[in-house]
Amino acid sequence: MKEILNQLFEHRALDYEQAKDALSRIGKGEYNASQVTAFLSAYQMRSIQVQELSGFRDALLELSLKVNLTDFDPVDLCGTGGDRKNTFNISTLASFVVAGAGINVAKHGNYGVSSGCGSSNVMEYFGYRFTSDEATLQRQIEKSGICFLHAPLFHPAMKNVAPIRRDLGIKTFFNMLGPMVNPSKPNKQIVGVYSLELARLYHYLYQQTDHSYYILHSLDGYDEISLTSDFKLISASGEKIVSPEELQINSVLPQEIDGGTTVEEAAKIFMEVLNDQSSLARKNVVAVNAAYAIQCARPELSFKDSYQLAHESIKSKQALGCFKKLLEV
Repeated sequence: MKEILNQLFEHRALDYEQAKDALSRIGKGEYNASQVTAFLSAYQMRSIQVQELSGFRDALLELSLKVNLTDFDPVDLCGTGGDRKNTFNISTLASFVVAGAGINVAKHGNYGVSSGCGSSNVMEYFGYRFTSDEATLQRQIEKSGICFLHAPLFHPAMKNVAPIRRDLGIKTFFNMLGPMVNPSKPNKQIVGVYSLELARLYHYLYQQTDHSYYILHSLDGYDEISLTSDFKLISASGEKIVSPEELQINSVLPQEIDGGTTVEEAAKIFMEVLNDQSSLARKNVVAVNAAYAIQCARPELSFKDSYQLAHESIKSKQALGCFKKLLEV
């Protein structure tokens, strides 16, 4: 690790093999907490390079537990986090909306690190029992249209890093990796990222795959479509800037999508959306993110049709039904 740290402190990037080996060794517990902290901190002071991100991704995937959900051809909606915007659980809610629209979802999630309430926090609050059992997850997605993949169960090698990330309380390159290391390896993904630089890195890496994907970044810093500003939309067919007005959706104010300060507050907002009792601003934000996931899974649909399906999933309580069924299963 000493040689790796010296290389990073001299602002020299790692190559793919060095990056992969370093993260593999971290995952296997070969480095102590001080060394891992220094390694993470080095990337707070310089930009990560595409070959480094690729190496880190492949190391995590090799060390992860695998789960086979290919028969269900699910889509994943996952953000990097790390935008420090403290929104309510938009991507998690959008996942249930997509499931309610009849599209299978394998949601990859984790506890909040740089935000107050991550997807795992809110699911745990509602009594969902995390599992890595493949048969159980397959049964959940078969019965409810969705299953939840709690990242720590599938990436046990990262148990050495979790307490360090919690103590730091800031985004690290592990935020960048989250959407790319879904253990079910879905072929359809909606990825929210916290910066344009990271969006470009993701685009480069996803272009090397056969995935159907949308990469999203709101230009005022959100790692999802916030409707508080224009947003960058990147897919295999190119990239463009999209405005809420262009989609014929009203813009919202940042305070309208705040997630509160406690898990209880986040859970209250969560249920208000699913019960179609929330503000229109919150429903619209959830629906627009769900719409792109629907369109990703069903590219023959227009955005307008996908957006209508998302709103109908909320209004008809189909999304709520998927949520209740998942907890039952």
